[in-house]
Amino acid sequence: MLETRDVPEWSLREGPLGRRPGPLVLVIMDGVGLGRDDEGNAVRLARTPTLDELVARRPWVEIRAHGKAVGMPSDADMGNSEVGHNALGCGRVFDQGAKLVSAAIDEGRLFAGETWRWLAGQCAGAERPLHFIGLLSDGNVHSHIEHLFALLRRAAADGVRELYVHPLLDGRDVPETSALEYVDALEKVLRELEAGDPRRRCRIASGGGRMQVTMDRYEADWRIVERGWKAHVRGEGRGFGSAREAIETYRRERHGIIDQDLPAFVIHDGGRPTATIGDGHGVVFFNFRGDRALEISRAFEQDAFDKFARGPRPDVFFAGMMQYDGDTLMPRRFLVTPPAIDRTMGELLARGGVGQLAIAETQKFGHVTYFWNGNRTGMFDERHERYVEVPSDRVPFEQRPWMKAAEVTDRVLEEIASGSWRFLRINFANGDMVGHTGDRRAALLAVETLDLCLERIREAVRAARGTLIVTADHGNADEMYEWDGKRQAFQRDAEGRPRAKTAHTQNPVVFCSDDEGSPEPAGPTAADSFGVAGRAVNVRRGLDWELDPTLERPGLSNVANTCLLLLGFGPLALYDAPLIRPLPPG
Repeated sequence: MLETRDVPEWSLREGPLGRRPGPLVLVIMDGVGLGRDDEGNAVRLARTPTLDELVARRPWVEIRAHGKAVGMPSDADMGNSEVGHNALGCGRVFDQGAKLVSAAIDEGRLFAGETWRWLAGQCAGAERPLHFIGLLSDGNVHSHIEHLFALLRRAAADGVRELYVHPLLDGRDVPETSALEYVDALEKVLRELEAGDPRRRCRIASGGGRMQVTMDRYEADWRIVERGWKAHVRGEGRGFGSAREAIETYRRERHGIIDQDLPAFVIHDGGRPTATIGDGHGVVFFNFRGDRALEISRAFEQDAFDKFARGPRPDVFFAGMMQYDGDTLMPRRFLVTPPAIDRTMGELLARGGVGQLAIAETQKFGHVTYFWNGNRTGMFDERHERYVEVPSDRVPFEQRPWMKAAEVTDRVLEEIASGSWRFLRINFANGDMVGHTGDRRAALLAVETLDLCLERIREAVRAARGTLIVTADHGNADEMYEWDGKRQAFQRDAEGRPRAKTAHTQNPVVFCSDDEGSPEPAGPTAADSFGVAGRAVNVRRGLDWELDPTLERPGLSNVANTCLLLLGFGPLALYDAPLIRPLPPG
């Protein structure tokens, strides 16, 4: 049930626009940004008549979805779904995991903390191994390799003599076949640590691609976690003499495979696994982002566990880089305190008795629920909320780029017609999940699928005399090829083809609306093709609001107050300013 709190500046009040007859429907096009007008922009190249019309005939503006605008350390950092949905649902910007962990390391607070002293003390004092599991890259979305290096060096300095790393290979938030760069850098650090003390043993023990090993989310496929458990804990799996050998072998055997899809591997030494995780060992999961860290944490910590056969569960000293779920207190021990996000829009509406629906397929279900609500599991008030998860397929996304968009749309149309909800928020996963594959053709189909579904939703919203808002949490499908900013050209492979890009972008995203108070224009209007940055328009036909031209560099956090206005409420001083303002009378 909802907690009652006396926060004067955090309450619903009547606003200047009044209440629309129908619902406010917010569509989040995950991974659909506004990029350059070139052959790598699948959003621009896709056939998108609905989006084209929205930006040609309705008010729209581009908003920031990366860097400091979403709480990342710098504007060189791409956005991601976690921080994007935090900003959308919370109405302001909080320092996020990457920034919090870097500061805790730089200032020494992490190593002075109780959890680190507990881990290092247990492992150094009794000469027990300390294992590190996590994503090995500098993508700064789930983890950062420099965080791992800092932990390894400090563990060695604190007297831990056995250090083992179980790297999960990225190729998703970084170039798709860059794993060896990170593995080589890790091996160098491990050799340096061994050279500093001949009694010290520092090795890579096991690993695999992030989409195959350990990093499942939202219980989409527990087999991924099981593969990681077998490799990291039990040392079961295909053996190799080194991580480099494993990567090169898999690439040779499976032409075109990218890092995120590499199978599990176990490093052998003398015909036996280099290191398994046993009783009394220390284990750190060094990802700071929670969605893909939660399930492996449960496997280590939960007594009642039925997701796969763990076998004898080792009694370990386990800690996460952060606490990944504050409601279930998972994991119990963590190195850095996560952002304290409170007073979200979802809770505000629930407190006010406003009916709200959140819907997405499994791959993004937690984004419109958990992350939207400030990293909180569950509803604020079940009387006024409903969360709908459409189960995702367990197939490679490039083979089915339409994913479950049609099924999500079917349910949305039912819910709009029911008249039960005043606010509906929807995430379409296609642009992001298919964009991550690096397959431009599939990404085109993904965006076109999204546009078709958007047309169906728009018609339903119009029939209900409601308001439609369309935005995104970050870019991805808008850059399907790697871009060399210095040369202003695509990076190319040995055969001269553009190199596929699988990571998010730093591009802005759209905010546009279709309001029941905005009639169709009298004559034909030429529609630009959606997807290219650098444009904005303020169309007033029939509306009682306009985009606020005084707002400088707006971002995702400005959307919450905008929603409140369009729901008929007043904006909150607590939240960042709305993107729109009422038109003066007359």
